[in-house]
Amino acid sequence: MEQILQFFFTYKEAIFIIALSIFLGIEVISNVPSVLHTPLMSGANAISGVIIIGGIILVGHADASRISLEMILGVLAVIFGTLNVVGGFVVTDRMLEMFKKKKK
Repeated sequence: MEQILQFFFTYKEAIFIIALSIFLGIEVISNVPSVLHTPLMSGANAISGVIIIGGIILVGHADASRISLEMILGVLAVIFGTLNVVGGFVVTDRMLEMFKKKKK
């Protein structure tokens, strides 16, 4: 228990910033109209592309002879970033299908 308290005391500023950003993100996302959802998804795809590249670099520099924290975080970054990019493309494709003319 003392180690947990020491961790929170040492990193209290970072924990405060993370908690504040979570609440701010929830507030911002909940107030976004549905019309703007797809353009925001495109921006998230760009950010996820950077995360994928960072994950690949992290895995490339990790020690391949053993499972390390760098290897785990890099693989998770690549997986989650790829899921976000693919999901964004699927949503964008569905949106663009709505604007195509229907076949008679």
